Amino acid sequence: MQLTASNLACTRGGRQVFSGLNFSVSAGEALVVTGRNGAGKSSLLRLIAGLICISAGELALSKGEDDAGIPERSHYLGHQDALKPSLSVGENLQFWADYLGGRHRDIDAALNAVDLMSLAGLPAAYLSAGQRRRLSIARLVAVKRPLWLLDEPTSALDIQSQKRLAELMRDHLASGGLIVAAAHGPIGLERARELMLEPT
Repeated sequence: MQLTASNLACTRGGRQVFSGLNFSVSAGEALVVTGRNGAGKSSLLRLIAGLICISAGELALSKGEDDAGIPERSHYLGHQDALKPSLSVGENLQFWADYLGGRHRDIDAALNAVDLMSLAGLPAAYLSAGQRRRLSIARLVAVKRPLWLLDEPTSALDIQSQKRLAELMRDHLASGGLIVAAAHGPIGLERARELMLEPT
């Protein structure tokens, strides 16, 4: 499987964020997108996820399900942790697993993977910022999708949680997954390639 961008361009609010962007990411590879604020890192991830429109160029994910588009084969982890405060930790993850097509038996394993099993019955409103981030990361584990789009994935995570995330990312890559991550610093993947965006 390979994600390929050819002469990709993005325009938002009448401003061209980037143009002429070319890259490819193959199974087992991670691409870390870097650059100053406003360079288009988040916009690129949102574009790949299908949340904003491509202004020009092409984006393709080869060797997958023919009837599934890139968004249906991707996990997008943005700045906002999309949680319902009144639902418990377990109920939030179950909601997303049902919505994204996961299996019920994957919920406990996903909560254990991010060390939140002991808080499964706690309303999400009581979670700290780091715990909320870990619950969002649990979606990546609960529902298997080949492409992970991660925007500042280590945000709000303590050192131990960052190590746990790095292990999950390495496992995903080892199983043939792909990762495109936007970051201002290291995310724990030593062999990741870098794509630097420059503001236009």
